[in-house]
Order: sequence, then structure tokens, then C-alpha cells
Amino acid sequence: MDPSTGFDVLPMAEDEPGHVPASAAFDRIAYVLRRLARDHKTAIVSAVVIVLFVLGAVFAPVLTPYDYNDINLSQRLSPPSLEHLFGTDEGGRDILTRMLYGSRVSLIIGVVPTLLSIAAGTLIGMVAGYVGGKVDTVIMRVADVVMSFPSMLLAMVVMYTLGDGTINVFFTMVLVGWAGIARVVRSETLKLKEREYVEAARIMGVRPTRIMLRHLLPNCLPTIIVLFTLEVPSSILTESGLSFLGMGVQPPNASWGLMVSAGRVFLYHAPWLCFAPCLAIMVIVLAFNYLGDGLRDVLDPHLQSQ
Repeated sequence: MDPSTGFDVLPMAEDEPGHVPASAAFDRIAYVLRRLARDHKTAIVSAVVIVLFVLGAVFAPVLTPYDYNDINLSQRLSPPSLEHLFGTDEGGRDILTRMLYGSRVSLIIGVVPTLLSIAAGTLIGMVAGYVGGKVDTVIMRVADVVMSFPSMLLAMVVMYTLGDGTINVFFTMVLVGWAGIARVVRSETLKLKEREYVEAARIMGVRPTRIMLRHLLPNCLPTIIVLFTLEVPSSILTESGLSFLGMGVQPPNASWGLMVSAGRVFLYHAPWLCFAPCLAIMVIVLAFNYLGDGLRDVLDPHLQSQ
């Protein structure tokens, strides 16, 4: 057992010191699941909630008999009932149906831009930390400029410049999110590149790109996974805020932020229009945050040693 990581030490490849075989990934996953089930049941519950949201988004046509954009003015602003569990909106559309279809937009915009931000931030941060010097200085100063703006304000400026639309929302999320990830990965890279196995690989003439991909990246993965679970709710909230302000997803598409924006006009005499999407946003954000906290406690070697 390696006291610094909490994982079993596996045999190293002879040609590259410090290289962990692919089978180690399965051992780490099993270890993480055991720790979560034993010490972080809230994280397990949160993971189940996230899976249920994903299943609801995928099987929305099966779970509801209504179309998310069918207008029925005779059912306009109907309160919650057995026929419409969350009521209907100003167009007589079933709110639960729109929530299920809206979860597709919100989850995709939460996950896909976060993956792109993780990829860009990891690459940039790893290059900055490993190469160092002027490259590191330039990259980090650019990251400082990006992070000096409030994320929502920067997102609003970019969306105002580019115009509304889902693709522009994707680009905005990546532009806003990469800098913080790059700083964290750079910090991890600065620590890892001083390890003996990295020095040994460098002395053996292993190329820098191979060192970063085979030695540094696998050891940064626990941190990257935690960053992903914490960045997804941030992206969902940013998308909801942009849609609420009319700069994100546009009608007739459904998204949780757009539903809250449309329902605020009827807040006093039809509060269910805002209640359901607000509840969905709150639950999914809390689920990702609790899952991220559990993964951080399991994967962080400093917390493991306490």
C-alpha cells in the first residue's frame, strides 16, 4: 500500500519507471466505490439521483404522454393534479414534460462544455507546469485575466458579443471555465514533475509529451475527476442564468433556466411554473456537489491520511 495515495503499488513497466499499467484503473475504481459505500453514503445517493436525471432525460418520450411544445390553451395555468403532476404553463403545456425535455439541454450544456473545459484546462495547465519559464508566465497571466472577471459577467459579455444560441453557450462555458482548471492542473504538475520516476524517465530520454501523457496525466486524474463533478453544477447554473436573462437557449426549446424566466411573470398566482424547474436545478446542483465532496475525500491523499 502506498501511504501517499492509499492505493496498492502495482508493478512498473521496465522501459518507463513510474508507469502504471492500465489494470490499475480498475483497482482504483473498486477502491473508490468501496470507500464511498463505507464512508460517504450521501455521495452514493447523489450519484443515484444524477443517474435518475440522466435516465429521465434519455427516456423522456416514454415517461410522458405529452409533447413538450404542444399548446393547449384550454389547460392554461392549470395547477398540479393527477393529470399534470407539476401543472401546466401559460400555453397549457405540461410542466413535467418540459422539465424532462429541458433536462436534456441543461445536462448536455452542463456536461459537454465542462468536458471541453477540462480537456483544454488540463492540456494548458500541464504544459505550463511542465515547461515552465516564459511559457508558464504567459499562460498564467492570461488565466489571471480570465479569472479576474466574475464568471457570469464574462459569460454575459461573450454571449452579447456572439449572440444567443446553444453553440455559443458551449463556447462561452469553455472560455469561462478553462482558466481555473488550468491553475489547479498546473499546481499538480509542478509537484509531480519533481518525483523520482519523472526524473528517471527524463534521464532515459523519454519525450516530454510521453512523460506528460503516461506519467503526469494519470496521476492528475483524481483531481480532474473531482474538478469535473464540481464544474458541472457551475455550468448548469451559468446556463440557467443566461437563459433566464434571455441570452442562452431560445424558445421553442425547453431548458430549466428558460422555464424559470417564463414563469416569473406568473409567480404570484401560478408559482408552480417556477417551483418545478427551480427544484430540479437545486437538486441536480446539490447532487453533483455532494458527489464531488465525497470523491474529493476519497481521492485526496492528504485527507486520507488524517
